[in-house]
Amino acid sequence: MDSFTLFNWALLLMTFGLMLYLGYLSSRRMRKDDAAGFLVAGRSLGAFVGAGTIVATGFSGWGFMGSPGVTYQFGAIEVLGNFFFAPAMVIAVLYFARFMQRKAIEMGSNTIPEYIGQSHGGGAMGRVLQAVSAIITVVLLLVFLTSQIKAVGLLGASWLGIELDQSAMLMVGVIILYTMLGGLAAVAWTDTIMVWGMALAAVIIVIQMLTTIDVNEWESGLNAIDPELLNPTNGAHYGASRGNVFLVLPYAFLFAAVLPFMAIRFLAFKPEVKLHKVGIYVAVLGGLLSLIPLVGLYVRVKLPGLADPDSAMPVYLEQFMHPAIQGVITLFIIFAMKSTANSLLHTVASSVSHDLRLAIFAERQPSARRVLGLNRAAVLVLGVLALLMMLYAPPFMLSWLGILGTGTLLASLIGPVFISTFWQGSAWGALAAMLGGFFTSGYMMLFADVGWLIGPLTGCVVSSALYIGVTLVGRSHRAHARHPNPSLPDHPA
Repeated sequence: MDSFTLFNWALLLMTFGLMLYLGYLSSRRMRKDDAAGFLVAGRSLGAFVGAGTIVATGFSGWGFMGSPGVTYQFGAIEVLGNFFFAPAMVIAVLYFARFMQRKAIEMGSNTIPEYIGQSHGGGAMGRVLQAVSAIITVVLLLVFLTSQIKAVGLLGASWLGIELDQSAMLMVGVIILYTMLGGLAAVAWTDTIMVWGMALAAVIIVIQMLTTIDVNEWESGLNAIDPELLNPTNGAHYGASRGNVFLVLPYAFLFAAVLPFMAIRFLAFKPEVKLHKVGIYVAVLGGLLSLIPLVGLYVRVKLPGLADPDSAMPVYLEQFMHPAIQGVITLFIIFAMKSTANSLLHTVASSVSHDLRLAIFAERQPSARRVLGLNRAAVLVLGVLALLMMLYAPPFMLSWLGILGTGTLLASLIGPVFISTFWQGSAWGALAAMLGGFFTSGYMMLFADVGWLIGPLTGCVVSSALYIGVTLVGRSHRAHARHPNPSLPDHPA
């Protein structure tokens, strides 16, 4: 083991210790507040931590590892697409979070599936909605969690000089421990530490690039390779038209406002939090992280003949960074993956231990201590399950289900989560919207070959139409039943 590998181990163990300590501090909240403390951090997140956990969760390892590779292949259009995420998150915070937060506090909602059930009348049908949304959430996000575990395991293995299974178990083990200890509070605080590390990595990378290449040289080099890199005539992987890239803005907005592992942050804000402060932090952090795809353009100029575009970031770190700095930045990339993984684990565990429990065993009222124990047990079981799926499940199954991903979940929940905040639909409308969005987006992403953007957005349109249409039809039928002949008075003299 060389000195730089030892350095990497020291960095990792130091950050692991910090995360576990934050988990312990967060666990002290559990002694006073069971469900709300674990599920929504006791509604205690301020502007700084709230913004940190939103950005850390939204900007996953894809931004560091996947996006530079896509930029290397397709050019600046990918940089533009990534830049839409930061303003979209700011818009979600400033113009949606408060509405959802107030409604959730009024109803006492501690999860997004519970929010869906309570906002559509509660009762038996509300429990059905809570269960259906929880099941969809678990199915789609558990596979997403598995992919995050594999990604962080692979990166950690090469960084530490160990095997994939050893790396994955090490990374997941720490995530499980601090999430079990402190719930969402631990997740949010560790996210905040990690996101500032990610922002520092972005600053280091940008400084290195701008000090080693002239902007004019950069532009001329890219145009000499392929003018399409800076001035595309089509939308590349966004679709046939280059204008499709602007669809990333509504997609990213709904990503932040609707997906359970993102929207739960709005429920966890302090009631009195200043959302404009949250927006400023999100803008700064998100803006810095949006610069990472520029690595793809830098490597394309310096090394135009890469056989595998996905290797753009690893090659950049290996050839253009000092080994010590390379180790630090790799740690921050691991942070990006872990910040998304811990949020996914907390969400799927909450869906099982809280939402399915309430939907199926509504009449049972366990003690606060037992509820907390169930929440923690769910984190452990589902974390281990995701690890085992990564190690033993057939790759084709994971790939098949992983394609559905967050986009299909977005299409499923847009009506009962987003539209319902401003226009109240019926329980049957919510059920139709969830099922219609799930199957429409799933079909288009698996069989229609339309990509990760068009499929989910089409599913969102279908889901929204079903939510509104089924609600209006139901109201019309009920009105007709009460007044079969509108020309006659209700009580004839």
